[in-house]
Amino acid sequence: MSAIRITRAGPLATLQDAGRPGLLRHGISASGPMDGAAFARAGGWLGAAGTTAIEFTTAGLSFVAEGSVSVAVDGGAFELSIDGEAKSWPARALLGAGSVVDIRPGPAGNYGYLRLDREIEVPLVMGSRATSSIAGIGGFGGRALRAGDLLPLGATLPRGRGQHPTPAEVADGPIRIVWGIHADRFDNAIRQRFVTDGFAVSSQLDRMGVRLGDPSQVFADAKILSLVSDAVVPGDIQILGDGTPIVLMRDHQPTGGYPRIATVVTADLDRFAQLRPGNQVRFVPVTVQHAEGLKP
Repeated sequence: MSAIRITRAGPLATLQDAGRPGLLRHGISASGPMDGAAFARAGGWLGAAGTTAIEFTTAGLSFVAEGSVSVAVDGGAFELSIDGEAKSWPARALLGAGSVVDIRPGPAGNYGYLRLDREIEVPLVMGSRATSSIAGIGGFGGRALRAGDLLPLGATLPRGRGQHPTPAEVADGPIRIVWGIHADRFDNAIRQRFVTDGFAVSSQLDRMGVRLGDPSQVFADAKILSLVSDAVVPGDIQILGDGTPIVLMRDHQPTGGYPRIATVVTADLDRFAQLRPGNQVRFVPVTVQHAEGLKP
């Protein structure tokens, strides 16, 4: 049986697939990759890939192949070596039994993806192998990966001709938003400053949400009211009781009781997820019709 043995895993390294869409009404957020485009690209480099990837964070990942397996990596910009030899990023490779892969911190991005030419054989939970950090289900025992974990692999999948790995173009500019259902709870001056003053990604970020620094104190004078909790979605920007903005991410809680001034459009959520602490953020509003026509 082929497998990979984890020898080092940074915080919040988890197994992720396309997630559990449609279960929010049952109190389960979809989970899935924080950067869906990078997840998909890594699979494309292989030509055929198992549905499940390892999503690793800025500290990286190291593992040993126990049996031959083809792999591909993408997402952010990390440092990669295989059996001590430096490789480009992104990359694909055929690993032999005993091959040692080491992924180290690089200059950009919070999340990277390891795809394989076979399925990672962990149980399906509610139709998915995605790890939900808030519910503690899916993935490898419902938890983050750690050194010593042995991930069993299924049979090699029939492969097409994979594309040659090339770095993705990184878009820049403001993060696009649509105004939220509670935007009218903030006066015109605050809404205007929300899209003209800058914010910063704080060090308080995970798969549930990203807190933003507010150096201009945009919400200092806002009357933040607690609301009756209702459903939230990835990209919703809540304003907490102390005026702190927080952008909800893939493992968000199912409901929220703070006003949501706006929602990051789906096409920009991957890019937002890869912004590191200290990166500056500006928002620009677009219409719902415009957002629906955008491609990730």
